[in-house]
Amino acid sequence: MNFKHPDFFYFLLLLLLPVIVHLFQLRRFKTEYFTNVKFLKNLTTQTRKSSKIKKYLLLASRLLMLLFLIVAFAQPFFKSKEDKNSNNELYIILDNSYSMQANGRSGSLLKRAVQELLEHTPQNQQFSLVTNSQTYWQTDIKSIQKELQEIDYSATPFVLENCLAKINAKKSANNKDVVIITDAIGLKENQLKSINKNDKAYFIIPKAEDKNNISIDSVFINKNLDNFYEIVIKLSTTIVDDIPVPLALFNKKKLIAKTIVSFKKLEENVLLTIPKDDFHGYVSIEEKGLAYDNKLFFSISKPQKIKALAVGAVAKSNFLSRIYTADEFDYLSSELPLLDYNLIDKQDAIVLNELATIPQALQTTLKNFAAKGGNIIVIPAENCPLEQLNMFLQNFGTVSFTSMQNTEQLITKINFAHPLFASVFEKKVENFQYPSAKQSFEIKSSLAPILSYANQGSFLFAMPQLLSNVYVFTAPINKINSNFQNAPLIVPTFYNMAQNKEKSGVNAIIIGKNKDFLIDVLLGKDEILSIKNDIENFIPVQQILNNKVKVSFNDNPKTAGNFEVFNKDKSLKNISFNFDRTESNLGLANVSALADYKIVDSIETVFNKIHTDRTDSQFWKIFVILALIFLIAEIFIQKYIR
Repeated sequence: MNFKHPDFFYFLLLLLLPVIVHLFQLRRFKTEYFTNVKFLKNLTTQTRKSSKIKKYLLLASRLLMLLFLIVAFAQPFFKSKEDKNSNNELYIILDNSYSMQANGRSGSLLKRAVQELLEHTPQNQQFSLVTNSQTYWQTDIKSIQKELQEIDYSATPFVLENCLAKINAKKSANNKDVVIITDAIGLKENQLKSINKNDKAYFIIPKAEDKNNISIDSVFINKNLDNFYEIVIKLSTTIVDDIPVPLALFNKKKLIAKTIVSFKKLEENVLLTIPKDDFHGYVSIEEKGLAYDNKLFFSISKPQKIKALAVGAVAKSNFLSRIYTADEFDYLSSELPLLDYNLIDKQDAIVLNELATIPQALQTTLKNFAAKGGNIIVIPAENCPLEQLNMFLQNFGTVSFTSMQNTEQLITKINFAHPLFASVFEKKVENFQYPSAKQSFEIKSSLAPILSYANQGSFLFAMPQLLSNVYVFTAPINKINSNFQNAPLIVPTFYNMAQNKEKSGVNAIIIGKNKDFLIDVLLGKDEILSIKNDIENFIPVQQILNNKVKVSFNDNPKTAGNFEVFNKDKSLKNISFNFDRTESNLGLANVSALADYKIVDSIETVFNKIHTDRTDSQFWKIFVILALIFLIAEIFIQKYIR
């Protein structure tokens, strides 16, 4: 037991007063004589005994009354178990990702959390607030009231360790109380390792009443028809039901298609046909779940001819002219000695077809070509020096050719999940006319093959670069060594390897992914690109690459939508941005990861718990009550005991 005011114990000397009063009686007794005292003898004896008991009772009650009163003024208390944490600094992490749009018992999870903070945070409480996108250091609820009321949903998914990293970077002599308000969507156990062992963590997990949500995940071109694109709109749901969902397709805010989607499984694909022209719009659905993933903005550029160049013996490259036809490609073929190096930067794809040697100048040029977004297709020659070939490939990854195998092998495996074949096959083909190769190189590589032999060895693989791909065959595909040129598979393989996504694909960039993007434009010295629409305008990070500009967006834009790339007032390209769909599945709340942490039901409970756990157990009022009890006891003794 401890005392806040131990000096009051000096008043214990006052306990001598009742003792003195009872030891020295101030009243003197006078003897009266009666004619017959024998009759009163017994009565006198009884009266003296009662008087003696009464005096002792009064003495005890007065002593105890004074004792308890003095102890009450000294204010006794027991220290709380968490007394050492009484100086902890308070940090509040508020998840404002799009999954917090879900409705709980009292409306939106985020808006309800904000309202609880405003209602139950003590006015004098200093704290720091960290959200997905903003931080407010050492403030109070009154100072931050307006900012809290205006807080909006963030495109940045909630990652607990990122928020904790900001808090841990604030060095302090005191420990921390960390209150984490999140729906736990995507929460992983390894993120909890960032919580300091000396800090106190409290989790508030608001729950959605209805976890059903439908989202538009992606759009891609399924078929490239003569005058039309057949596009696939991929949707997903968390719960399968028979409720029809309206879907609409808009081009430049003009409705061009409408349909109904019925979910028989968790994922559904909707096929629509659009004209083969510039598309700059969005697809939308109407449903009761989260709102942010009900629209997907995308752009498709009017088809431009792909520029492809084959380097090697012209006779061996004739098969390419039948794939890279004049209606879709500007195709050139050149012998290595006659190659004009100035042509390389103007191409979208370069095919190195069985070169007996790869000069150092060509290696350097092709390395820069791939860095600027050009695809490279390598078909090795039977007599190619492996050291030279490996030196060239090491510019793009860790792959090495080892030795030539003279055993004929069948090409039996297709990696249907690889982007090269994403829109080629309607279903997986198990039995087809297998092409073969009589001679092939063995390789050392950890890359997954695109096409492989029956023994799992790689026939074709890709080395992904930042803006392009380097495709490598492990065998010559001339007609003497292989019948791959006669296989139906050769057309989609070479066709897709030459494609430039910026020219022929769907443009739908995910905000925050920070993926580089190429724009065909020749900028002057003081010219700079900007990206804007009716709502937002920003300047991306940009790097000039001869006749192209590489741009990256960091966390811009702040809103999803269709934008245009401008050079001053001239529009160069349509571009579309969307929020990441990682928050769409409301069934991914990982509350089980918090088994070792305190989960409380509200912010009010947190403050009450902190106050209760950290406050001294003061019980001076008990001693006041005891003093009053003995005061009443003294009055009772005086009145009723004779």
